[in-house]
Amino acid sequence: MKTVNHCPRCHHELDEGPIVYRCAHCCRAVYAADIENEFVPRRQQVAVAA
Repeated sequence: MKTVNHCPRCHHELDEGPIVYRCAHCCRAVYAADIENEFVPRRQQVAVAA
């Protein structure tokens, strides 16, 4: 599964990697260690009975 990382400044898709990613939109170089890529599972929605 390929994951897509996004620029922390402009939120566009980053390319290259895996050590340094580059944003084609704002020309920023982002180190892989600075990218938030921790998996956070979605919370289950619970129906509330009224």
